[in-house]
Amino acid sequence: MKRIIVKLGQRSYPIIIGYKIFSRIGPALKSIRIGRDAIIITNNFLKRKLGVTLKRNLEKTGFTVKFEVVPDSEKSKSTLEVFKLVNDIGKYDIKRRIFIIALGGGVVGDLAGFVAAIYKRGISYIQVPTTFLAQIDSAIGGKTAVDLSVGKNLVGAFYQPRMVFTDPALLATLDRRQVRSGMAEAIKYGVIADSKLFEFIEKNHKAILGLNRKVLEFVVYRCSLIKSKVVSLDEKEQRGIRTILNYGHTVGHALETVGGYEKYNHGEAVGLGMIAAARISGELNLIDKKSCQRIEHVIADAGLPTSAKKINKFRLMSVLYRDKKFVKGLTRFVLPVKIGKVVVREDIPLSVIDKAISSIVKK
Repeated sequence: MKRIIVKLGQRSYPIIIGYKIFSRIGPALKSIRIGRDAIIITNNFLKRKLGVTLKRNLEKTGFTVKFEVVPDSEKSKSTLEVFKLVNDIGKYDIKRRIFIIALGGGVVGDLAGFVAAIYKRGISYIQVPTTFLAQIDSAIGGKTAVDLSVGKNLVGAFYQPRMVFTDPALLATLDRRQVRSGMAEAIKYGVIADSKLFEFIEKNHKAILGLNRKVLEFVVYRCSLIKSKVVSLDEKEQRGIRTILNYGHTVGHALETVGGYEKYNHGEAVGLGMIAAARISGELNLIDKKSCQRIEHVIADAGLPTSAKKINKFRLMSVLYRDKKFVKGLTRFVLPVKIGKVVVREDIPLSVIDKAISSIVKK
């Protein structure tokens, strides 16, 4: 097992990474004295696939277990689902020392983390990410949120887990589309902070998609390390450091919203957002043409879409300007200047943004 510490003073916590360590979660939780009564928030598929093993392991180490099952889609990240969960937990929480386990991908992690943040003004929770995207990105850093009809992640809180317990062997439960979705976030980390990681993904994209153990372990560890360092330096995005993690997400979140959270999954939308941002950077002469093409090619090699079909451009632009990453009405984008480095630019001409959006939206 490898161990990374997210350094946040008294709220520091470990990211534990290891292949086939899922059965060792009970002792790991005992070591941090998190409570006695586990509430596992997950979906039906994962409850069937992993629930029995997890329950048995936790009970063997002295925990009690209760499952809360949520729908397996972005639509479960709703205020309706939040208050259903909070009510269920409140009825159960009598003379207990409860904590939450988020067993799932980014949707479950965001939802469970937000419930943990608001129930009794905050209870302990841990992340057990089961998707590639969650293992390398969304499970780390304490961003919890649910969606509104007008936009993604507009209701949320910064609330750190007590532990992230990552087993790359769990990715065997994924279909190919979900693996590709995670590839988008891995590519993002290469572009924003690690040219060698980017080059590794370029050369090994087939092995990653094939869930090769050694390759997966390397990518999961490297991305987790980058994210932990960024979060440790700028937990609540107040110093401008954490903002770089939003590369591709400005246009990406707007695409998810316009697509009703069904047409494009998170990774697909972020991949398109990264292409749009790279093209904006090219228009501003911040990045050379060859680097821009490398970004687009590796996204295509990952099997991710490079154009958005049947998306209303004008609605997309409207949603874009509601994005919480815009400041006081000013457009703000994370833009690559070379592979491994990005900058944050504000007040980009609307004509430049419109041109980039038009280039990825196909009728």
